Amino acid sequence: MVHPVVPPRVDYDLTPLGRTLLETVRSLLDWALDHIDDIDEARKAYDARS
Repeated sequence: MVHPVVPPRVDYDLTPLGRTLLETVRSLLDWALDHIDDIDEARKAYDARS
């Protein structure tokens, strides 16, 4: 929905099909949060090779 205001404002909403991805996205987020230290270490190791 577009609102006729300044500055411009647009509201977005997921479609029913998009909502079917929420559980999958939440699982990915949970995994990333559980492994944040491992991810940071892997990034550092990768950057050190360059």
